[in-house]
Amino acid sequence: MRPTRRDDDAVVDLVDVLLTKGAMIQADLVITVADIPLVGVQLRAALAGMETMLEYGLLTEWDEKTRERALRRQRRAQETRGARPSSGVRPAPRTPNGGDEHDETGRDYARPNNRSADESTQ
Repeated sequence: MRPTRRDDDAVVDLVDVLLTKGAMIQADLVITVADIPLVGVQLRAALAGMETMLEYGLLTEWDEKTRERALRRQRRAQETRGARPSSGVRPAPRTPNGGDEHDETGRDYARPNNRSADESTQ
């Protein structure tokens, strides 16, 4: 049997088959030096779309946790959106000394360039 190449085959077809049907890869690898085994690796991998993985009962726990986490984030986002003022106006910034419009040097926080009332009249 010789490999052939057809013009109508494409990577898209390969990806489609992998996502819809999936593929299982199992490999045993032993690295040896001078006929002495040093490292052994057993590899088992499943490659498929999430829908296919769930059909076969793989990653169901991960999927449930991920969906729960996403729902919690969505609820938190909706709650914080509901707590914001509907006018879209930002609240006034608080001054360092708790709401007083002047600091200990007499500078007026409400004025531009942070000048005191005496400086701005000159």
